[in-house]
Amino acid sequence: MNETMWKGQSVLITGVCGTVGGELLRQVVKRKPAQIVGLDNNESELFFLMEEYASHPNIKLYLGDVRDKDKLIQTMRGIDIVLHSAALKHVILCEESPRDAIQSNILGVQNVIDAAMVNQVRRVLFTSSDKAVNPTNVMGTSKLMGERLMTAANATRRGDFPIFASTRFGNVLGSRGSVIPLFKRQIEQGGPVTLTDERMTRFIMTLEEAVQLVMESTFLARGGEVFVTKMPV
Repeated sequence: MNETMWKGQSVLITGVCGTVGGELLRQVVKRKPAQIVGLDNNESELFFLMEEYASHPNIKLYLGDVRDKDKLIQTMRGIDIVLHSAALKHVILCEESPRDAIQSNILGVQNVIDAAMVNQVRRVLFTSSDKAVNPTNVMGTSKLMGERLMTAANATRRGDFPIFASTRFGNVLGSRGSVIPLFKRQIEQGGPVTLTDERMTRFIMTLEEAVQLVMESTFLARGGEVFVTKMPV
């Protein structure tokens, strides 16, 4: 990846308080963009992140939700690149609250697309999931719909921009609510270690691999792609 491509860019990261969003912020900062804007609906985590980056005048962090299209349109003014990582990602919670999953993971993606078109953003990269492949649950289905919305937006855009593309993750090692921290906590509490189903499999990638996939895909994208990293485990 040519790291100089980030220099001078204005970047928006949605879900900036999440595991992936936070690491994207740390990595993009190193590449000297003109400015970084972060958006998240987690008030507590956003406060601590604002404290951490208080000495960076080119980083602006805002409280907001991808369900709010007007907020997105306002926040994207002057933005070149959108890294869209905000989502409801927990399978069980999405099963129990499908309406919220639809609003965040499907309608939220469309709001990002609409706001990017209004502001003529150059590139939009959506972080999807391996659960979008032949989905068997609400979360996976919502992520597949997000991918389809991105591909459709790219096919119907007027002009050369915005470029819309997606990346698919496996389970990110150590991310909040993922299986490894859950197993660790269960072991520390004396067990048992639980599985959703004895036939289940998990494809795991490190946080560094996940973020590298996003950042490389951002400039490799020509429009409509779904980028995937091979995961042997």
